[in-house]
Amino acid sequence: MGIEEHLPGGLLLTTVEKAAGYIRAHSVWTATFGLACCAIELMATGGPRHDLARFGMEKLSNTPRQADLMLVSGRVSQKMAPVLRQVYDQMSEPKWVIAMGVCASSGGMFNNYAIVQGVDHIVPVDIYLPGCPPRPEMLLDSIVKLHDRIQNMKLGLDREREVTELEEARLETSVLGSRRLESRRRPAGSARIGESPPRPPGR
Repeated sequence: MGIEEHLPGGLLLTTVEKAAGYIRAHSVWTATFGLACCAIELMATGGPRHDLARFGMEKLSNTPRQADLMLVSGRVSQKMAPVLRQVYDQMSEPKWVIAMGVCASSGGMFNNYAIVQGVDHIVPVDIYLPGCPPRPEMLLDSIVKLHDRIQNMKLGLDREREVTELEEARLETSVLGSRRLESRRRPAGSARIGESPPRPPGR
C-alpha cells in the first residue's frame, strides 16, 4: 500500500519531465524526405494495413516548421545534401531523425562519389533502420523505440548532465577498446610508443 492509495480520485503524481516526455512522444509530426524505393514502404506504413495514425503520426507534413521528426528514406546524393540540411534547420526544436534503409544509413550499394555515405554526415541521426528496403513493421518498431527515447528524455540541466555523462562514457569505452586492440597487435615484450623497453630479469 503506497501513498497513491490514500489520494482522492483525479489526482496524478508525476514529474514535469515525465509529463512533457509523454506529450512529446505522442505528438510527433514527420517531415517526409522520400528519395528512393524506401519511400514506397513509408507510404505503405501510412496505409490502412499498418495504420501509422495509431501513434498520432498521421500528419506526414511537407512543411518543416510544423514537423519535429525527419524520416530520410532512400539514398542522399551530394546535390540533395544541402537541401536536406536546409529542411532540417527549418524544423522546430526539439527534433529527431530516422535514417530509413541501408542507403540512408551508410550509402548502401552506392559506394561512389555521387552519393553521401550515410545521412549522418549531413544531420545528426537518432535511429538507424537497416534493410533494403525495410518493411513497414520495421519502421513502426523504430518509431516505437524513438517514442520511448523521447518519453525518457531529461530536461534542462538534467539533459546537459546526461549528455555529458554519455559523452564521457563513450570516450572511456573508445579508449579502452583502442588499448585492447593495441595490446592484441603488440607482440609480447615490446614497449608502447613513448615507453622504455622492458628490462630483462636480474638486471
